Amino acid sequence: MIDDSENTTSNPRVSNGVATISDIVNARLSRRGFLSGLTTLTALSAAACASTEGSQSVTDISKAENLNAPLFTFEEISRGSDSTHHLPSGYTGDILLKWGDALFPDSPEFDPHNQSEQAQLKQFGYNNDYLGYIPIKPEQNESNRGLLCVNHEYTSTNLMLPNVAGNYPDSMTKELCEIELAGHGGSVVEISEQDGQWHVDRNSKFNRRITAHKTPMEITGPAAGSARLKTNEDPKGRLVAGTMNNCAGGITPWGTWLMSEENFNGNFLGQLPEEHSESQNHKRYGVPGGWYQWGKFIDRYDVSKEPNEPNRFGWIVEVNPFDPTSKPKKRTALGRFKHEGAENIIAPNGRVVVYMGDDQRFDYVYKFVSDKAYDASNKAANFNLLDSGVLYVARFDEDGSVEWMPLIYGTGPLTEENGFASQADVLIETRRAADLLEATPMDRPEDVEPDPNSGKVFVMLTNNHKRVDSQVNAANPRADNQFGHIIEITEPDGDFTSTKSKWEILIKCGDPSSPAHGSTWNPLTSPDGWFGSPDNCAIDPSGRLWVSTDGNNKTGAADGLWAVETQGPRRGTSRAFFRTPVGAEMCGPQFTPDRKTLFLAVQHPGDEDDATFENPATRWPDFEASTPPRPSVIAIRNNTGKPIGS
Repeated sequence: MIDDSENTTSNPRVSNGVATISDIVNARLSRRGFLSGLTTLTALSAAACASTEGSQSVTDISKAENLNAPLFTFEEISRGSDSTHHLPSGYTGDILLKWGDALFPDSPEFDPHNQSEQAQLKQFGYNNDYLGYIPIKPEQNESNRGLLCVNHEYTSTNLMLPNVAGNYPDSMTKELCEIELAGHGGSVVEISEQDGQWHVDRNSKFNRRITAHKTPMEITGPAAGSARLKTNEDPKGRLVAGTMNNCAGGITPWGTWLMSEENFNGNFLGQLPEEHSESQNHKRYGVPGGWYQWGKFIDRYDVSKEPNEPNRFGWIVEVNPFDPTSKPKKRTALGRFKHEGAENIIAPNGRVVVYMGDDQRFDYVYKFVSDKAYDASNKAANFNLLDSGVLYVARFDEDGSVEWMPLIYGTGPLTEENGFASQADVLIETRRAADLLEATPMDRPEDVEPDPNSGKVFVMLTNNHKRVDSQVNAANPRADNQFGHIIEITEPDGDFTSTKSKWEILIKCGDPSSPAHGSTWNPLTSPDGWFGSPDNCAIDPSGRLWVSTDGNNKTGAADGLWAVETQGPRRGTSRAFFRTPVGAEMCGPQFTPDRKTLFLAVQHPGDEDDATFENPATRWPDFEASTPPRPSVIAIRNNTGKPIGS
């Protein structure tokens, strides 16, 4: 989700001239040439970028060079933007779940003109983002029956609610705010496939709605019980109602679902006096954002009445989807910031490593390493692994190394002299702690995805148009970074717990035919294959990278999903696979274990400038005159029965 707070920065270090990651990226690129392993193609790249023949010139290059066959063989779709979605020839996409769909036997049918909190609590939520698939029988790695875990990141008030846009915010009532709260959170849904068609089982004992205001959650780890987490509703600082603004996430090896609380700041109203002890902390996180009107009617969303409430959000939430009665856990050991995701992996020594990006311009990349090792023979023994470990923040150095710096109370600058009285304080103010460690400010770090096969980690950096010329030099031309880039980290010998890694650029995004964009692609990428604003990503069971976008509309085309090659002579090549309807963001790429189904989340379709419930840019996917656009999950399959992308 792009919002005003992401278009600015709350990092005080930036105004002091600290180099951003793009400064260092460009310095390395100028010295070493674009894309490791492609130096022999540099001349071809220049020719391809200057060519006016488009995809034909790329085809000729491929034939002339007799390069290895592509890993992806689907017929690439064209660039563009219109009212519906697009797939390659030979693929079918079925709408599996839509906002408002019934999830339980007693769920009311969807009526967008007569919404209520009680109805939404039993229906599929709004703005589906992250998708996680867990086989019902994990030991069999089932690909035709599982639990779909879905984050509902936020609500688009103008598109979701009738008769509010023209007089907003005065048109909002307590009842409408409660509908929005019920639309946040997440859904657990049992799904199964029969003869190529996926179905929702409304009678499943596992189905569950998690919301922003009704679902009780435990606060665990070092910050649990901190005085800074105590409120009138929770004087012990250990129990909080709900989770909200969950963006990407992760599925753990022991079958739990990690929800990532991201732009929580936007949900608060009110003001604190400058002298209040939480005033500077809130400022660093952009609190209050004032996107929603909840604080007018509910005290906990007004910081002047509950100044500690924002500290109870911005965490990673762990959910046991196989026990709908269980309380989700807010795992404070993983830090508090605008979590984009929580992709995780088992290191060679058995410890769990969770990679995370803080999705705001000029913020940081993190990883958490558990103290204890994963026990594959005892699922229950792993349920609290994420309560104890070390959180690290990354510093990207010009020599191509990454220094992972621990955020531990009492070490370095993280002391009482700098306002930290405990590890709880370090974690509640993770951003300030990382500032003091002089981590590298990044260009909106979003998904951070480890590859268990290669030891690589891919970092999606969406964009940063706020970086000005004074922050670059002649060797660093990517000021006003409109299109973002992708960094590849190499963990030594596949040791994801390492505190010293290597980094390299995979792609600098943008139009390769426009010198002003300063992009770098393998020249075999066609005019339809390049993109801007990488956001979510997935590594399929064959080890191939898939990238979805949020902001590709800046390139004159819709957001979508691209298949990216990361190895060999085709490294840095991209191919367009899916295109969203106008106004939508592409989220949640998730494969079944056999790679024969790809689930995608289409978020906020129709959300163009001045779009409303009554007048959206599209009415996808129902295309009915009285029905607004509906965020939806789509299940994609190859008509031949072969794996996706082959």
